[in-house]
Amino acid sequence: MGNSLKSAQFLMETRLLDAARGDTNALYDLGITYSMGTSDYGVDLIEAHKWFNLAAVAGMAAAAEARADVAEDMTAREIAEAQRQARAWLGATRRLAA
Repeated sequence: MGNSLKSAQFLMETRLLDAARGDTNALYDLGITYSMGTSDYGVDLIEAHKWFNLAAVAGMAAAAEARADVAEDMTAREIAEAQRQARAWLGATRRLAA
């Protein structure tokens, strides 16, 4: 595994841990990563919407705007799936925090 792939995976793992701890910037960063894609992580609008949605719920206005932008390129079914995944993630992190 190349160093760039290792560092990209480490960055994603770190941001996921930060997000699980309630770091709104980490939620937003994950949305950006999935909306833009990288050489290691392709564009995934469902994942992007999920992370932007979580950051927006946490009060980040920029995330709400980004979520709306991403939603323009998604079907209603994809948006519903992103919302389902966001609820599931919130439920899982709340159980871990309890």
